[in-house]
Amino acid sequence: MNNLPGGLTGAVDRRAFLKTMSAAGLGVALGAGPLRAATAPAARKRYAIIGLGSRAQMYHDAIERDYREHAELVALCDLNPGRIKVAQRRSGANGAPVPRGYLHTDFDAMLREAKPDMLVVTTVDATHDDYIVRALDAGVDVVTEKPMTTDPEKCQRILDACARTGRHVRVLFNYRYTPPRTQVKDLLMSGAIGEVRSVDFHWLLNTHHGADYFRRWHGEKKNSGGLMIHKSTHHFDLVNWWLGAVPVTVHATGKREFYTPEMARRYGLQSHHERCHTCPEQEKCGFFFSLAQNPKLKELYLEQESHDGYFRDQCVFHPRIDIEDTMNVLVGYDDGVTLTYSLNAFNAWEGYQIAFNGTKGRIEHSIVEKIYVNGTDTEQGGIAEGGVRTRVIPLRGAAREIEPWVGTGGHGGGDKLMLDDLFLPRPAPDKYLRAADERAGAQSILIGAAANLCFKHGQPVQVQSLVRGLGRPAYAPMPDRTGPLPMPEKRNA
Repeated sequence: MNNLPGGLTGAVDRRAFLKTMSAAGLGVALGAGPLRAATAPAARKRYAIIGLGSRAQMYHDAIERDYREHAELVALCDLNPGRIKVAQRRSGANGAPVPRGYLHTDFDAMLREAKPDMLVVTTVDATHDDYIVRALDAGVDVVTEKPMTTDPEKCQRILDACARTGRHVRVLFNYRYTPPRTQVKDLLMSGAIGEVRSVDFHWLLNTHHGADYFRRWHGEKKNSGGLMIHKSTHHFDLVNWWLGAVPVTVHATGKREFYTPEMARRYGLQSHHERCHTCPEQEKCGFFFSLAQNPKLKELYLEQESHDGYFRDQCVFHPRIDIEDTMNVLVGYDDGVTLTYSLNAFNAWEGYQIAFNGTKGRIEHSIVEKIYVNGTDTEQGGIAEGGVRTRVIPLRGAAREIEPWVGTGGHGGGDKLMLDDLFLPRPAPDKYLRAADERAGAQSILIGAAANLCFKHGQPVQVQSLVRGLGRPAYAPMPDRTGPLPMPEKRNA
């Protein structure tokens, strides 16, 4: 059996638990007043989505399918009119009313006319701040995909808007909700290894998913902030949340040495080319990626290029790329913990290895992920069969293998739990405090922003100096760091 909090034993029991919690909430409502008032259907929350690429589709479907009793999609917005029509057809396929479509130039009109209660932001990373701030100022709550934004200046705009309006931004960190990652949080909270003193964290991207960042808009820092922002925000947030701490100092080095024109020549290609679709060396290139052969990507991108000129299949060796593919970071935290972190984007497998070194022992945890490419039928963040390993090793004694908590669906089951937490009107209480706001969003992206500054100037960066008014995120309590520690068991060498 998998020992989950509250007596849960697995994915099926977790769903039953959530159903029970929803029923319990309904019972409270029924007891609060006359039966006819309590049973009247509650008004559904109104949602709009800005940015209609493949990332938006999970939220689009969630609103119109799984959570349609509590949510309705009232507006769709994008810079590409073709993708607006694709999204409207998706609503029709979901059996939902077709929302009105707006071009991004009519964003403010959309807020006035459609009157959403909440805006879901899934645009290019560098534009998040603009839509977030405009929505907050219009009195609309905001949910944004990670990263919250891409640099300290844009982060400051969001923090100032939250302070000005009294509203918060929900940042969607689905990795927090993945059962085996939540299990690690549970072990740390329980004091299984005492007080954490250092963390070693190594993330690997393979040449399927990893390469895909270099053929899309993510390959230019002006759009994504680089992998230190777009990808590592997930990882830095995990460490911040696992530790319940905030970063203070960052040292980092980064380089691009694989996705380069020189590497194309070393692979026997004549040169880099603009894109895969028209590449004369398609048959020779192991990184060739066909939009035409994937119906979803063909409809969403290839057939919409005439509207905005965006190519989803740009050459991974093109000189336009200015993001790093090999990065090493050293982070000091306010509780004295030190994190050593690496990200490599051209590896043989995808996933990570992490170790927490504590005053009572060590936790070693690793996950191997399935092959995934954004926008295809592959499972995003899916965990390979038998791909989770977690063990607790005391300072003296035998290691203890931990049977992992399990889930199903995207990100190892994390997506469903996160969407429940987001869309259900009365989500179950969460002792791990997995929901993240703009403070957590800022703390994670600022590590990446500091790393980018280190890449440029070669000097350490004080994280808290990058913005003003940065509050501490809400974190679940961790073991006491001031009390006495048990002496390790006496043993002869």
